[in-house]
Amino acid sequence: MAGVDLTQIDGINELTALKVISEIGIDMERWRTEKQFSSWLGLAPDNKISGGKILSSKTTPTANLAAQALRMSAYTLANSKSYLGGYYRRMRARHGSPKAVTATAHKLARLIYSMIKYGKEYVDRGEKFYEQEHRERMMKSLKRRAKEMGFSLVSEDALDGVTA
Repeated sequence: MAGVDLTQIDGINELTALKVISEIGIDMERWRTEKQFSSWLGLAPDNKISGGKILSSKTTPTANLAAQALRMSAYTLANSKSYLGGYYRRMRARHGSPKAVTATAHKLARLIYSMIKYGKEYVDRGEKFYEQEHRERMMKSLKRRAKEMGFSLVSEDALDGVTA
């Protein structure tokens, strides 16, 4: 119906896809961006800022059935060996299960939006790709922070050839 197969996304089965499509429809013109779409679902953080400081970043409570279905789909990714499964487990380790479910449902909503609106296909890159990507981001961040403090990082691989 939507022109794309939403069941390609890990965690989304036929019933979930039908529930989401029946709730949101296939016309994505109502939302200009995926941020507006996820906000309408109640999955985007509602940042309350005063004086440049974030006071609260809770999501707005809604009775949206599509959001409930996406949260249930996100919860099923706990043991998945996919890119989204790795994302869910990392978020759960950092923020706890309820916030990880919402964050993963938010990611699922953005994927669904781009698939339906632009006709993109979902390709799962796997858990190992996610872990490698995360490792590269961490290394870049550590190198930047060390440079700001006047240090330089050297990997152990580079030190193996050097003897004292």
